[in-house]
Amino acid sequence: MFKEFRDFINRGNVMDLAVAVIIGAAFGKIVTSLTDDIIMPIIGKATGGLDFSSHFVTLGAVPAGYTGSLSDYAALKKAGVPLLGWGEFLTQAVNFLIVAFIIFLLVRSINKMAPKPDAAPAAEPADIALLREIRDELKKKG
Repeated sequence: MFKEFRDFINRGNVMDLAVAVIIGAAFGKIVTSLTDDIIMPIIGKATGGLDFSSHFVTLGAVPAGYTGSLSDYAALKKAGVPLLGWGEFLTQAVNFLIVAFIIFLLVRSINKMAPKPDAAPAAEPADIALLREIRDELKKKG
């Protein structure tokens, strides 16, 4: 069983996938920072200082022992208050759109760089076609 596992891991596509997952995770952090630290503040500034990450609707009661701010989404969530975090969802949706667009651009550029297949396969040279005919005739006779 260990040998099978080792053979599975040593296949090229498994290692390529592992590298892709690691790079994808790092890329996700970059996009999250881009969204949280650059794009959403610009959107907030354009909308008059609106900070989307702090927008939520409280769906349940706040615990009696809670001493934090009632407008702190992270603290309320940590305290177990049921929340509808539409601002955080909007931020994550923007994150997704950025990642999807960048992946689209990468795939598009890779497709442009890939060699284009010939429209039609090259015609077989006449001497090869003649040799095939001769071979076929010899097979019929023999």
